[in-house]
Amino acid sequence: MVRIQEIMPGSIAEELRLEIGSRVVRINGAPVRDGIDFRFLEAEPTVEVEIAPAEGGLATLYEIEKDAGEALGVVPAPDAVRECANKCVFCFIDGNPEGVRQTLYMRDDDFRLSFTYGNYVTLTNLGPKGFQRLIDQRLSPLYVSVHATEPEVREQILGVPRGGEIVEQLRQLTDAGIEVHTQVVLCPGWNDGAHLDRTIADLWALGERVLSLSVVPVGLTRYNVDRPVRHLTRDEQMRALEQIEAARERSMRERGTGWAYAADEMYLSAGLEVPVASYYDDWPLTENGVGSVRQMLDSTAAGLDELQRMDGQRIGIVTGARMAEVFAPLATDIGAATGARVEVIAVANRLFGETVTTAGLLAGADIAHALEGRGRFDALLLPAEALNDDGVFIDDLPWQDLVDRLPAQRVRAGHDLLETLLAA
Repeated sequence: MVRIQEIMPGSIAEELRLEIGSRVVRINGAPVRDGIDFRFLEAEPTVEVEIAPAEGGLATLYEIEKDAGEALGVVPAPDAVRECANKCVFCFIDGNPEGVRQTLYMRDDDFRLSFTYGNYVTLTNLGPKGFQRLIDQRLSPLYVSVHATEPEVREQILGVPRGGEIVEQLRQLTDAGIEVHTQVVLCPGWNDGAHLDRTIADLWALGERVLSLSVVPVGLTRYNVDRPVRHLTRDEQMRALEQIEAARERSMRERGTGWAYAADEMYLSAGLEVPVASYYDDWPLTENGVGSVRQMLDSTAAGLDELQRMDGQRIGIVTGARMAEVFAPLATDIGAATGARVEVIAVANRLFGETVTTAGLLAGADIAHALEGRGRFDALLLPAEALNDDGVFIDDLPWQDLVDRLPAQRVRAGHDLLETLLAA
């Protein structure tokens, strides 16, 4: 069942005077297990909805006729998250320190979050009924962490004696019309080299409903460096990029799309420029770190003419160590366009360790530490990726607490550099 968290104004649910907190038990006789079930079942033009009171008691049956696909106007309460039962050799959760946001300790492996938000899942915690549900409800697209298609290799990476049937699972899904984005977290000595070639070939053979393959280099913090994996060397990254490019060339010839993509991090850590915009097709994977750097570079270059003069002002761009190299030439261009003195502040990640260079994992305390003794700025621009929806940094420091500590007249956070600068 699902609980009603909110009633939309002017909706069928409001007209029926449904109450917040009450429980949707069945629709057309079928049990409502979660929010996905609710959305799937409410789409029928004629529905019989069984609603039980919040604190128990007899349920009421509502018979409703409406347009097909019309929503009832119920916002279900969030579902309990299906947790991961794997023991991956590179587990990101094990790389978290104590004292960070509680949500970062959640080992989610939930197909509902994959369908709704694009989270990557392994499909290892689904029994036959759960897997059939994906097919019956046509939950598409899904985002699947494959890592390797050879059964024994995948099971070794996942750390459990299951998951080796991934190719057959993907075949069943795509045969049923479900589209899938796939991912490989590349671990040297585990799933690179010939194993990556095999994975690429197996996924390609499944056909065009496998929409993409993104290859992401393994990331480790100082809390999980004792794992039996390590970072890729530059030579290993160059070799992987060659393999990905070979797959792209084939896909462009045969299907007219790139299909295989390397994460931005792989280019940056190899000392290469990220590809041009055409590499990313219609940008399907920016949330997975594939193309976000190119988007930022191009949007900044295209918008320089929009900037006003800020002669004599001191502007600071705060970012992680890796992106500081990317921002440096942009700072020069912004300074030339505005007359401001633009500085890039590379923040060393003391919380996770200096091997973690992404701006999205910067702690508020580390940002404050990096700005100590630098003097006063007219404006400081911070990465919004470092904040959650509640405005809290990864070390549980609230936004306003950090702002109060920073030596700046104006502090702004944003995802787009120019928009953030304009807002400041």
